[in-house]
Amino acid sequence: MSLDYATLDLLRQSHPAWRLLRSDHAPLVASFLQRAFIAPNVRVMAQADLAEALEDELFALREQLGAEAFPKSALDYLNDWAATEKGWLRKFYAHGSDEPHFDLTPATEKAIAWLGTLTERNFVGTESRLLTLFELLKQMSEGSETDPQARIAELHKRRDEIDVEIARVLAGDIPLLDDTALKDRFQQFIQLARELLTDFREVEHNFRGLDRRVRERIALWEGSKGALLEEIMGERDAIADSDQGRSFRAFWDFLMSSSRQEELSALLERVLTLPPVAELKPDARTRRVHYDWLEAGEHTQRTVAQLSQQLRRFLDDQAWLENRRIMDILHGIEAKVLALRESPPPDEMMTIADTAADIELPMERPLYTPAIKPLIADIALESGDAEVDAAALYSQIVIDKGALIRHIRHALQDRSQITLRELCEMQPLQHGLAELVAYLQLAGDTFKTVVDEEATETIGWSRVEPDGRGQVKQARLPRVIFVR
Repeated sequence: MSLDYATLDLLRQSHPAWRLLRSDHAPLVASFLQRAFIAPNVRVMAQADLAEALEDELFALREQLGAEAFPKSALDYLNDWAATEKGWLRKFYAHGSDEPHFDLTPATEKAIAWLGTLTERNFVGTESRLLTLFELLKQMSEGSETDPQARIAELHKRRDEIDVEIARVLAGDIPLLDDTALKDRFQQFIQLARELLTDFREVEHNFRGLDRRVRERIALWEGSKGALLEEIMGERDAIADSDQGRSFRAFWDFLMSSSRQEELSALLERVLTLPPVAELKPDARTRRVHYDWLEAGEHTQRTVAQLSQQLRRFLDDQAWLENRRIMDILHGIEAKVLALRESPPPDEMMTIADTAADIELPMERPLYTPAIKPLIADIALESGDAEVDAAALYSQIVIDKGALIRHIRHALQDRSQITLRELCEMQPLQHGLAELVAYLQLAGDTFKTVVDEEATETIGWSRVEPDGRGQVKQARLPRVIFVR
């Protein structure tokens, strides 16, 4: 692309990434979305969870900058960032759910990745990049060679080099990479691994654009069903056979191999234990980066599967014949909606009192059940004089799990992990063992946790007896670590 004045001026006005960098709230948007989506490799997040996380972020900023720094609510900010004029988030309804979900757009991830390059780096490696470029050129040259003799000569040359290296190792001369070379190559690996996750979101965006165009074509189609099906299937095959489609399929086949996954896990485990690499303090998620690739690839596969589901619904002949009039009406509505998409009416178009009718079927009503006449035995009633403590009826305990969740999230804002004992020391247990059990339930259902079976911690709390005496209780359990 030519970076002339007209092109750059158009990008400045229309590209979401440029709009994000120009925004007054760019530090808030970039820092929050990086921590909520990119750092933990979260692809989709429900509206309630994302709004709660943003509300905690806004609360902390208002404590520092004042109550007027960010006056709107978290949900208003999310809807504003997902609006068409911003385009920093994608708001949609997931299949089978009536709650809105959010995901990053590729433009936002590009802007955040570029902001990450502005920070000063203590070590900038160049050797690994040169070796990578040289290796790519060799692969392209050898992979395009059609002369068998030239290929055989290159293989013999490579075999001779391997034989020489084997002889050197047998003689005791083992060449090793120094600390600088290890750091250089590890930084190159981290950069390529992060860029690969970024590319997945863009590939998913492209496949989603294909799905959208197919739906628009079905909504506006006026010809025969066979002609539409032939055109859609032709475009679907063209996408699958494109350079991007073939590259993604080759990557997915390579990563889905169990032997490749085991090899990647073993290599990462060995490299991360090297002292020069440990000095760089890599992110804890680096150890499972190949699983992040798998998760991102699954999202892309689901997007492609949505296109197939749309085609299967369209091929349902019986539903097509029985509901043809309804489909014609819906297609007319869809066509008018697409026509109004670029210039929606400014005022409220219509209101719907309810989205469903209350239907009561006759067979849902229960049959009459005769009342059972009790048999009263002729027994003399005697009054008892046993002393019963009625206070037990009012000593029920209700644990506020929402307050515990907020306490854990606030504790993880400035650190990557925290133990259950440290949480209880920061905010002592008010309801004893019941509150401790609630923490353990949240550890298994809501947060990512690690249990160290080899270490044991003691957590204590105080309890006031009915006679006014204080009593200290303790519980011993394996160390539970909450991870951000």
